[in-house]
Amino acid sequence: MAAPAGTGWAQLRQQARSLETQTETLFHTYSQLATTVPVSPSPTPDEQKTESQLTDLLERRSTLISRLALLLDSSSDLTASALKQSNLARHRETLASHRQTLAQIRASIAAARDRANLLSTVRSDIDAYRSANPEAAEADYMLDERRRIDNSHNIADGVLSQAYAVNESFGVQRETLASINRRIVGAASQVPGINGLMGRIGAKKRRDGVILGSFIALCFLVVFFFS
Repeated sequence: MAAPAGTGWAQLRQQARSLETQTETLFHTYSQLATTVPVSPSPTPDEQKTESQLTDLLERRSTLISRLALLLDSSSDLTASALKQSNLARHRETLASHRQTLAQIRASIAAARDRANLLSTVRSDIDAYRSANPEAAEADYMLDERRRIDNSHNIADGVLSQAYAVNESFGVQRETLASINRRIVGAASQVPGINGLMGRIGAKKRRDGVILGSFIALCFLVVFFFS
């Protein structure tokens, strides 16, 4: 009698694990319905089918767990019973967690659908009110235009504020560079021979500029006379 009982336990556990895997796969499909935009006003056929499949899987797993518990109660092997008790507890915890997950996803879909239906109702009421009250609709339109203009002004003010901030930053940087330059010149003036060296460099630059300018003028005269 012990061998058939062990075989039955193994087969039932295999079925339970298979149904758990199927449940998790369907949860992935079902959870995507909660994030679908826009949400349909009423449950779609796919949603109803997935929810029905999940409910059926949970019920089948509950039945399998009950059969596993009966087999465990009839087992006379204390060592095997301790391991089986642990396995049975895990299946029960997984089933309870999946029942909670199903309830949470179902509540999320219902909440999303209620929000979508509420927004649709509000829009319909607003459109009906505007159709029945053209003056109010015109006033609402003007208010909307005013809000859009105010938003444009706020954006422009933000851009100008950023431009002023950048300009001020450039001014601070210029002042910093000027201060550094003054410090460098002041430090250089205190080193013996630096002023004379810088003077000679400046004179050489001026001489080179005069020579280059004279050469360019000569070239223009030659071109002018021989053209």
